[in-house]
Amino acid sequence: MWLSRRFKFCPSCGAEVHYQVPADDNRERATCTACASIHYENPINVVGTLPVWEQDSTPQVLLCRRAIEPRHGKWTLPAGFLELGETTLQGAIRETDEEAGAQIEIGPLYGLMNVVKAGQIHLFYRARLLSTHFNPGPETLEARLFAEHELPWDEIAFQTVRDTLRHFFADHRAGNGFPLHCGDISY
Repeated sequence: MWLSRRFKFCPSCGAEVHYQVPADDNRERATCTACASIHYENPINVVGTLPVWEQDSTPQVLLCRRAIEPRHGKWTLPAGFLELGETTLQGAIRETDEEAGAQIEIGPLYGLMNVVKAGQIHLFYRARLLSTHFNPGPETLEARLFAEHELPWDEIAFQTVRDTLRHFFADHRAGNGFPLHCGDISY
């Protein structure tokens, strides 16, 4: 079982926490030794887009080369952590702007992947690029378009991105639309 044990001290009172199974629960929780507050750890949502530029029936996808860790210098789709106060759709649009400076028309949810060992859920929306002009932010070294045969497969930062790209190009070749892809990433 994956357990992050993120808490060492109680966010409510600052006392030390111990991991134990509270009454009427079925798993260990961070429980304060002083005020008895129980602190729950839940998965983090990562949201992003699969931005596509298509001319002459040949799609190109926008990838960003990371300027930050983890996986500095590797390529990824524009994505990042969902912020409080925004929907997954709003977060995906914001991340695309922050990382790539890309203007998009957002489409439907395309990929949902559980990354259990990392405590994350990754959600990717399809998007249509409105321009090929990009203005990458500080987390991105470079943003550029790739046709399928140009993809730097050995330099893709994350398995969720690799799987999303494989699904997209397979769906495009099949010509039967772009269904929602759900899956689990296991290492």
